Amino acid sequence: MPQKQTRKQSINVSRGARKRDEDSGTEVGEGTDEWSQSKATVRPPDQLELTDAELKEEFTRILTANNPHAPQNIVRYSFKEGTYKPIGFVNQLAVHFSQVGNLIPKDSDEGRRQNYRNELVAGSQESIKQVVSETEINEEEEEPKEAETEPGSQTDIPAAETAEKGPEEEELMAPKQPKERKPTNQFNFSDRASQTFNNPLRDRECQMEPPPRANFSATANQWEIYDAYVEELEKQEKTKEKEKTRTPVAKKMGKMAMRKLTSMESQSDDIAKVSQAAKIVERMVNQNTYDDVAQDFKYYEDAADEYRDQEGTLLPLWKFQNDKAKRLAVTALCWNPKYKDLFAVGHGSYDFMKQSRGMLLLYSMKNPSFPEYIFSSDSGIMCLDVHVDHPSLVVVGHYDGNVAIYNLKKPHSQPCFRSSAKSGKHTDPVWQVKWQKDDMDNNLNFFSVSSDGRIVSWTLVKSELVHIDVIKLKVKGSTTEIPEGLQLHTVGCGTAFDFHKEIDYLFLVGTEEGKIYKCSKSYSSQFLDTYDAHNMAVDAVTWNPYHTKVFMSCSSDWTVKIWDHTIKTPMFIYDLNSAVGDVAWAPYSSTVFAAVTTDGKAHVFDLAVNKYEAICNQPVVAKKKNKITHVQFNPIYPIIIVGDDRGHITCLKLSPNLRKMPKEKKGQEVQKGPAVEIAKLDKLLNLVREVKTKT
Repeated sequence: MPQKQTRKQSINVSRGARKRDEDSGTEVGEGTDEWSQSKATVRPPDQLELTDAELKEEFTRILTANNPHAPQNIVRYSFKEGTYKPIGFVNQLAVHFSQVGNLIPKDSDEGRRQNYRNELVAGSQESIKQVVSETEINEEEEEPKEAETEPGSQTDIPAAETAEKGPEEEELMAPKQPKERKPTNQFNFSDRASQTFNNPLRDRECQMEPPPRANFSATANQWEIYDAYVEELEKQEKTKEKEKTRTPVAKKMGKMAMRKLTSMESQSDDIAKVSQAAKIVERMVNQNTYDDVAQDFKYYEDAADEYRDQEGTLLPLWKFQNDKAKRLAVTALCWNPKYKDLFAVGHGSYDFMKQSRGMLLLYSMKNPSFPEYIFSSDSGIMCLDVHVDHPSLVVVGHYDGNVAIYNLKKPHSQPCFRSSAKSGKHTDPVWQVKWQKDDMDNNLNFFSVSSDGRIVSWTLVKSELVHIDVIKLKVKGSTTEIPEGLQLHTVGCGTAFDFHKEIDYLFLVGTEEGKIYKCSKSYSSQFLDTYDAHNMAVDAVTWNPYHTKVFMSCSSDWTVKIWDHTIKTPMFIYDLNSAVGDVAWAPYSSTVFAAVTTDGKAHVFDLAVNKYEAICNQPVVAKKKNKITHVQFNPIYPIIIVGDDRGHITCLKLSPNLRKMPKEKKGQEVQKGPAVEIAKLDKLLNLVREVKTKT
C-alpha cells in the first residue's frame, strides 16, 4: 500500500508541474526561445516539392465489403455447354466466429410453454413439501397422548386399530414422488405414418397354336434294305479313292483337324447342341413380347397422312441397345445386302480425349433384345462395310489407323485379317472403308480413307493384307519452299468418300477443309476436279443410286448440298440449323433422302414434293443432349435406323407421305423403274440449270 500511495503522489506532482508549465508559458526556462529558433525541418533529397494547393488536396479511400483475399479467376466446368467457364459471382463473406446456440426468446410460444411447465413442476413440489411437514407435526402430537394412556384401557383399542392400519395409512400419507418426465424438445416434431396401397396381382397367360403334325408310315422289305447297304458301300469306296489321291501331309492335317473337332465336341456344353433351337425359341418369345411393334411394322399406316398433303411422320418401332456398348457412340451403320433384317453397328467415340475400346455388333429385327454377333476390339471402330457377294465378311476401320476383316462364320472374337505398322497402317483414324470388286486374280479388295491424307487400296493375297497408296491428298496453294530447295505440302485430311455406281475408277473424297475432290484410281498425282463445298469438315458424301451425275454432301456447317459433278456449284442447298451428322439416299426414289443433326432431329426430304424444305422434321431421341450420328435406309422395307452417341439404335417407319409412289390413272399403266426415277430428278435439275443460266 505505501508503494501505491507514493506512485499516486508522483503522478499528481508530474501532472501539476505540467499544468504550471502550460499556464506559465515561457517561465519554464531561460533557453526556450533559443531552442525554438534553432529547430529546422530536414527533407530527404528525393522528396517532391508540392504547392499549397497540392498539399491541401484530399485523397479519399473507400472501404468496401469485398474480401481482398477472395480469388477472382475461378473457373468451373459447365456440363450444359461442355466447356470451362469463369464464375462471375465470388462469395465475399469471411466468417470470424460462429457458434450454434439453443436459446429461445421468452416471448415466443415455445418459451411460454416451457415457463408454464416449470411453474407446474415447482407448484407440485411445494404441495408435496407441505404434506410432508403436516404429517410430521401430527406424529409429534400423538406421541405424548400415547404416553398418558394406561395399558389395558379403552384407549388401547384405537391404538391397536391404528397399529393394524399402520402400513396402509403410511402408504397413503407417504409423499407421492412426481413421475419422471422426459426433457421437452425445443422444437416441435410430428411423426406421421402411412401405408401404401398394394396393387392386386394379376396373371396373364397366352396359348400358342400347336405345331402342325403329320403321320408317316412305311413298310421296309428286303430289297430296300439291300439297296441301302449298297449305297453305303459305294460311298465308302468313293471316300477311299479320294484318300488315295491325297498327299501324306494332307492326310496328317486332316487327321489332326478331325481330332480337334472331336475334342471340341466332347468339351462343348449341352446348350451348344441345341443352340439353333434355342435361338428360334428366343425369337418366338421376343416376337410375343414385342407383338404390337411387329404388327405396326408390318401393317400400320398413318391414316392422318390423307389430311396432310406435303407432310409425313416417323413412327418409332424397336430400340436396339446392349449393356456392353452403353457408353460408346454409334460410329457406323450398314445393312446386310443378303439378309435384309440384319444390320451391323460400329461402336467407338468421336471425342479424341475419351478414346477407349470398340465393339462390332450385328442386330436382327427378329430379336431386338440381344445382338446376333458380338465382336470387341482394343481401339474404337469408326467405320465399317459389308461385302455384297460375301455377306459374312465385314471390314472395319479403327481409330488407331488399323483396318481389320471379321468373318461372321467364325465364332471367335478376333478378326481374321488385320493390318499392322509393317503392312502400311494409317497414322490417323480411318474414317471410311468400302468394299470394291475383286481384282483380276479374284482377290478381295477394299479401300480406306484417313486423316493422314492417304487413300489406300487393300488386297487380300494369300491370307494377308497388301496395301497400295492410290492417292495422297494435298491442299492446293499451301506449298512452302525451304531454303535448301525442297517443297513442303500441307496434307489434306480425308473424312469421307464414295465410289461411282457405274464408272469403276471414279470416286469422291471429302476433307476436313470443306473441299470435295473428284479422283480417279488411275491418277495418283492430281485430282480430276475440286469443289469448294463447305466451310467446315465434310461429314458424308454419297452418289445418287439412280442418277449417275448427282451426289450429295453434308457438313458440320449445318448444310446439306446436292451437286451435279459436271458443275462446280451446288444445285440445292439446305440449312438445317444444326451440325449435320449423316445423310442417306432412299433406295425406292431418286428424290428422297434423309439427314440427321446433332440436335436429335431427323429430316426427310422429297424434292419431287417440296424442293425448298423438309416434308418431315421430327425429334427421334428423348434427351436434348443426345446427338444423332448416323442414318441408313433399309433396302426393301419402308424403315430407317438412326444411331446416337449413347450407343442406342432406333428403328423408325416412314409414313405413306414420305414414300409416295406415282398414282395409277385409269387406262394407263404406272411406269416404274430406274428410267422413270432418272427422268424425275432430271426434270428438277433442268429447272435449276435454267435459273442459273438466266442469272
